[in-house]
Amino acid sequence: MAQRIRITTPTLMVMQAIAQGYDGDVYGLLISQETGLGTGTVYPILERLEGAGWVEGRWESEQPSGRPRRRFLSLTNLGRTQLETALAARKSRRHMPTWAGGNAGA
Repeated sequence: MAQRIRITTPTLMVMQAIAQGYDGDVYGLLISQETGLGTGTVYPILERLEGAGWVEGRWESEQPSGRPRRRFLSLTNLGRTQLETALAARKSRRHMPTWAGGNAGA
């Protein structure tokens, strides 16, 4: 069963960073650096997105010297659809008219 994801601002930031691609090699620490979010925020979001099928990952093919292998991430088709829907919803909420004064409907 698909996991329900609440799209918070940090979740949206992570999804946008993955969508930007950065030459196809997007990984958790890069997302953290690009978004300004801490790794303690980014990695749990990535786990939820991957669990929901919105993100897929692949491990770096070889073990580099001096650091752990990276897990490269990309949005799935479902993830791209969810990102587009979330961005459209945010955009429409930002452009709602605000009414000055009182007596609405009076």
